Amino acid sequence: MALKLYDDRMSQPSRAILIFCKANGIEFEEVKTEIAKKQHRSPEFAEVNPMKQVPAIVHGDFKLFESHEILIYLASAFPGIADHWYPADVRKRAKVHSVLDWHHSNLRRGSAGYMFNSAIALALGLPLNPEAAAESEKLLSKSLAMIESYWLQGDGPFLLGNEKPSIADLALVCEIMQIEAADENERERILGPHKRILKWIEDTKNATAPHFDEIHSIMPLARQMLKELKVQASKP
Repeated sequence: MALKLYDDRMSQPSRAILIFCKANGIEFEEVKTEIAKKQHRSPEFAEVNPMKQVPAIVHGDFKLFESHEILIYLASAFPGIADHWYPADVRKRAKVHSVLDWHHSNLRRGSAGYMFNSAIALALGLPLNPEAAAESEKLLSKSLAMIESYWLQGDGPFLLGNEKPSIADLALVCEIMQIEAADENERERILGPHKRILKWIEDTKNATAPHFDEIHSIMPLARQMLKELKVQASKP
């Protein structure tokens, strides 16, 4: 069955799925669905995902959305996927699920909220909201501290003390990489104090090379675009 992946590379969960597919040799057709052009709001895309969000997949007659569930499905449905990505052991698997559930309520809310209200809103023709950005940054910083103090504790370099990455590592690292679209001062302020997280990002990048850098090559372009939009917005 052919696999179709509907994505926007500016979407952090889209990038996680792209990297997973490429790192594991899963063949797929990429159907680019640009959020800035509101292609995810089209009636055609609504037939794939009624929630009108990316990413989404179509695998034969099977449709699926929500990035964590897509990663779980891909790790389970395709042969030859190494066990470390989504362990067969039910207790290890439950631990991976605990990270993924925590992600959506904490790191994702903080990271996505900060980037949207401090920059990305401009790309969608909306005003910035500094107050909302500041609140989101508090949650983001708290989440980064929790990753270092809890999720990255253990002998191994990856989440839960593992020696090799799971789908949770990929989901969370791609979330944090969204901060690469911010200017350098913002990135340094937010990520600079978290040396262990910076090493974890590098370890995940190395574990999925060369695909991680390939998929994230859009980030410098995004940073420049957002910088120009901020300059325009500041003009009287």
